[in-house]
Amino acid sequence: MNDLKYVAFDVHKSNIVVAVLNLEGKLISEAIIETQASPIRDFLRGLSGSVHLTFEEGSHSQWLFDLARPLVSHILVCDPRQNHFLKSGNKSDKIDASKLALLLRAGLLKEVYHGQAINQTLKQLVHNYDSLTSDTTRLMNRVKALFRSRAIACLGRDVYYKRNRTQWLDKLTDRGLRLRAESLYQQLDLVRCLRRDAKKAMLREASKEKAFKLLSTIPGLGPVRVSQLLASIGSPFRFQTTRQLWSYCGLGVVTRSSADYELTNGEVRRRQKAGQTRGLNRNYNHRLKMVFKSAAIEAMKEESIRKIYESQVKKGIRPEMARLSIARKLVAVSLAIWKKEEEFDPKKMTKLVA
Repeated sequence: MNDLKYVAFDVHKSNIVVAVLNLEGKLISEAIIETQASPIRDFLRGLSGSVHLTFEEGSHSQWLFDLARPLVSHILVCDPRQNHFLKSGNKSDKIDASKLALLLRAGLLKEVYHGQAINQTLKQLVHNYDSLTSDTTRLMNRVKALFRSRAIACLGRDVYYKRNRTQWLDKLTDRGLRLRAESLYQQLDLVRCLRRDAKKAMLREASKEKAFKLLSTIPGLGPVRVSQLLASIGSPFRFQTTRQLWSYCGLGVVTRSSADYELTNGEVRRRQKAGQTRGLNRNYNHRLKMVFKSAAIEAMKEESIRKIYESQVKKGIRPEMARLSIARKLVAVSLAIWKKEEEFDPKKMTKLVA
C-alpha cells in the first residue's frame, strides 16, 4: 500500500505533462512526455507499485484509456467541467497536473464512462451517421436560405428534389447565385449518398448486438434510434437505477431544498415540505435526450400510449410534462428490457412514472 502512486496526465496534442504523488500526497516526480504510444508505455512501466492514473476527457481520452488500462492498477477519466479547483489560483500545465493528482487522491473526481473496445466500431459508425445527418440538414438550410434571399418562396421539400431542380435554378437570374445553388445541390446529393451508406453500415453493425431486436420492439424506438442507444450506453449495467439513466439522458428533475429539519420537543424531525423543482438536469448526453424525446412523440401515435398522454393532460398536467412522463417511461422500459433480456410487454407502459 505504501507503494501506491497517484498519477495525473495533463494531455495536449504534442506532449503530456505528468505529476506523480505518493500515498501521503507529496509530489515525488514530474515529467513531460510525447503524446505517442511508446513514450507513454515506457513511462508507466517505469513506475513501481500500484499506479492510479487520471486525465481529463478530451479528443485523446479513448485512445489513451485503451493504451494505459493494461499498465496501471486503476484508471479514471474525469469530467473537466467538474474540476473547478483547477480554475482557482495560478494556472500552468504543471500546476494543473498536480491539482488533478490531488483531486484523484482525495476521491473528488467525476468519472466519465469509457466502454470496452468491442463497442468502438458501432460508436464510430453512429458518430459518422450523426455527422452526415447534421451536414445534410445544414446543406438543406443553405439551399432554402439562398432562395429566400431573393424572396423566392420555397415551402416544403420540393426545392430539394432532382425532378424539379431545373425549374428552381431558372428562378435565379443572377449568374453567381445560380452557380452557388448548383454547387450546393451537388454537395447535397453527395452527402445524401454518403448518409445512406453510413446508415446501412450502422444498422448492419448494430444488428449484431443481442439487445437490438429486443429494444426494437419498444414503441417509438426504430432501428436508427436503437443503434444510437446501443452506441451511447454500451452496457446497461453502468446504471444501477433508472434515475441514474434519466439524469444521463437529460430527463432527471433537479430539486432544491433548505432547512429540511426542525427540533420538536427535543427531537430532530424532517419538515413536511416538498423540494422546489428547478427544471431538468443540464449535464447530459445530448444524443440520448434527442432519441427519447423523439421516441416519445413517435410512440404517442399508438393508441394505448396516446391514451396515457391524454389522461395526464386531462388531470391538468402540462402537455410538455406529459410528454416527459412518456419519455421517462420509455427510458425505464428500455433499461429493464436490456438488463433482463426480455421482450417488450405493452402492459408495462400503463404505469406512469411519477
